[in-house]
Amino acid sequence: MNTLLRWLFFNLLIRPLVLIVLGLNVRRRDLLPTKGPAVVVANHNSHLDTMVLMTLFPNNLLGKIRPVAAIDYFFANRWIRWFASEIVRIIPFERRKNVDAGDRFEAVSAALENDEIVIFFPEGTRGEPEALSEFKKGISHLAERHPHVPIIPVFMHGLGKALPAGEALLVPFFCDVFVGTPQYFECTRNEFMDNLNAAMCELAGGIN
Repeated sequence: MNTLLRWLFFNLLIRPLVLIVLGLNVRRRDLLPTKGPAVVVANHNSHLDTMVLMTLFPNNLLGKIRPVAAIDYFFANRWIRWFASEIVRIIPFERRKNVDAGDRFEAVSAALENDEIVIFFPEGTRGEPEALSEFKKGISHLAERHPHVPIIPVFMHGLGKALPAGEALLVPFFCDVFVGTPQYFECTRNEFMDNLNAAMCELAGGIN
């Protein structure tokens, strides 16, 4: 039943919304993973970010895509928790470092070991509309655990204007998605972060 509901949600609501109401221009779509394990990392400006990223993949991969999202936001009550876990298949993540959550990446690692495609927002939270913030180092810990798993950078432009943080009204705004070359953990954490941030900045430069 949940599989059917997920298909209906994405194909009757989300895909038409993204493709018709917003409009989407995807550059180098062929660099997106066609199977797991893989990690897609992206900038985060809007609640639409996760949905747009998921529409980039074909229907046969919907059951294998696992967005990572804040446990304090998307698991606040039972209805949101059900929708987040059963329909969107979100992996809950404790983003507050001062909370004793044990191994924060355990569930993410389990998803990768199950050959799933993880969507991760290394900025940690939604930033200013259309502004790219430096990624936090948590992604380097995950990459170090899974050095053979590709980390694919994706830069999205326009969603911060279509539905910025704190707003409930969707404004039709054409959006661009830039897919980058897969990154692998082949050095130190600091060097990995430098390479990943540089790759994102290069993608962001494509909007000019």
